[in-house]
Amino acid sequence: MRGQNAAARPFDTRPFDVGQLEGDIREAVQQRPPHIQAVETAPRQAKPQIPDYVNHREDTSEIGKLSAEAIAREYEVTAKEIEAMGDVVRDMVQRCEQLTTSASSMLKDIKATATRYRQEGKRIFDEIESCSGAADEVRKLCEAFRDKIATKTAEGAS
Repeated sequence: MRGQNAAARPFDTRPFDVGQLEGDIREAVQQRPPHIQAVETAPRQAKPQIPDYVNHREDTSEIGKLSAEAIAREYEVTAKEIEAMGDVVRDMVQRCEQLTTSASSMLKDIKATATRYRQEGKRIFDEIESCSGAADEVRKLCEAFRDKIATKTAEGAS
């Protein structure tokens, strides 16, 4: 063992001295400021009040009162979170109502557009039938003129 320690410390041939080590530690501690900083104590908050809807009974022990208060406060916190979810749902309902209003307006526009298309289709239908009637009249007149011309030409040739 001594041979290994001597090999690890080639320049130090003195045996290990505990007194010297204690002195070195004392000197190092006195030279350096302490690394531990004092913790500032946080001001104590007032004891949270229990919700208005609960009251202590006279025959309850202090431990029972503290336990009941803690549970009541936790339930109150949860109830407030549930109410906050209700606010989110209310916002969603308002957005749905806005979308419903917008969709209703769009449906009215769609119905009005479909009505206008039907009216335009009827107008075109009537115009085509009117033109068809006029074309029939022109055709009949042309046939009548052709027949008249053919008759006059046949009379003039005879």
